[in-house]
Amino acid sequence: MKKAFQLFDFTQKVNYKNEILAGLTVAMTMIPESLSFAILAGFPPLVGLYAAFIAGLVTAIFGGRPGMISGGAGATVIVLIALMKSHGIEYVFAAVALGGVVQICIGLFKLGKFIRLVPQPVMFGFVNGLAVVIFMSQLEQFKTVVNGQVSWLQGTPLYIMLGLVALTIAIVLVFPKITKAVPASLVAIMVVFALVIVFNIETKTVEDIASVQGGFPPFHIPNIPFSFETLKIIFPYSVIVAAVGLTEGLLTLNLVDEITGTRGNSNRECIAQGSSNILNGFFYGMGGCPMIAQTLVNLGAGSRARLAGIIGALTILLIILFGAPVIGKLPMAALVGVMMMVAITTFEWASFRIINKMPKHDIFVGILVALITIVLHNLALAVLIGVIISALVFAWESAKRIRARHFIDENGVKHYEIYGPLFFGSTTAFLEKFDVQNDPNNIIIDFKESRVSDMSAIEALNNITKKYKQENKTVELQYLSADCRQLLKNADAVINVNVIEDPTYKVVS
Repeated sequence: MKKAFQLFDFTQKVNYKNEILAGLTVAMTMIPESLSFAILAGFPPLVGLYAAFIAGLVTAIFGGRPGMISGGAGATVIVLIALMKSHGIEYVFAAVALGGVVQICIGLFKLGKFIRLVPQPVMFGFVNGLAVVIFMSQLEQFKTVVNGQVSWLQGTPLYIMLGLVALTIAIVLVFPKITKAVPASLVAIMVVFALVIVFNIETKTVEDIASVQGGFPPFHIPNIPFSFETLKIIFPYSVIVAAVGLTEGLLTLNLVDEITGTRGNSNRECIAQGSSNILNGFFYGMGGCPMIAQTLVNLGAGSRARLAGIIGALTILLIILFGAPVIGKLPMAALVGVMMMVAITTFEWASFRIINKMPKHDIFVGILVALITIVLHNLALAVLIGVIISALVFAWESAKRIRARHFIDENGVKHYEIYGPLFFGSTTAFLEKFDVQNDPNNIIIDFKESRVSDMSAIEALNNITKKYKQENKTVELQYLSADCRQLLKNADAVINVNVIEDPTYKVVS
């Protein structure tokens, strides 16, 4: 038996040591991030940890690929800040649950495959922008609150923080050269933790952000009016949450595919994300999606199976229930150092080496996507704009490729041989190829090296046919592919052209 309920691949070799240690490392890095984003949005701190547990566990078991880590990610939380301020947390829970329904529908209708339309320059921009965002978000831990005012650390507290962060980064860099039996990031966290405890070093800890003590996530139906007015309020947020979560999730899935040399299931990931968000909405979670930083921590620690994600989620739950006093003492400097190293390794440094070999429009798209990601923190918008610009550039380049070769045969019939696709972008150049006034009475347009792609192309054929008809001349189309002929047949109410049926050749057996 290879699979049970299509959930687990029992033929996969699992390194249990790597998976368990990777899961513990992921949990350590996920807790402060989930707490920070929850506090940023104005949620109770435990709402962030519940999201990390629920999203992490559900997607680890049911998600589209092993090795990917989900949690209470900032990408989705930022979308909900406005709703939280205007209507409160009950509406947030409802919006998260409805967003999960949208994500499940996208998975069921198999729309996850459209992530393949994201070009490589957009991927470069997305990854580089996200690396900068991860790095910059760690700088917030170098701030403190004094008399209600947020200010940068100064003097001894700053030097201690910098020293511990530098020590963490040094361990992460050097330890793999000694051994790879234990994840370097986990070793760095433990060593710095031990130093702070043994030498009683006064520095910022997890409990300085918020308490992580709590119980099991309670079942809770969002306390909102069940009306059309409520739906109008939450639905736009739900759609954006779904789009942002799936965009980050499916791009992370593609990134993991590249790193591991395997292939995930995008539609299954959509359904898993949606299911986790529905549970978030009914169990006090702020919603979430795959987290690229924690995913890279997980892969860097040697995880390649689902076990690490399950261990990480369960560890977060155990810490909420029993481990808060210990984890609360964990120095933030250790976690900041690990996340900074994740940002540095996430950045596609190779993009600088190939930048002078890339087309200028690809360079522009990559930089634009990175800037939008950094400035607005809106990954979905950044990727959408990048895809649109790339599509427009492709359409423009394709439009320039259409050309025509013409000659008159021995019967006095003029032939136009069209090269390149005929679509909305190339119709103007296509119409300019013909000399209606001076052409003979019979015209054949040869589409052997071209294709009629859309309604604009059909309208262009209709226009050129009308122009020749006004001059009492006949136009025939030749060598149309089967799908092009079907397109014209479907539009016969709009266009009336003569199509030369090409002979069908069959092999005699």
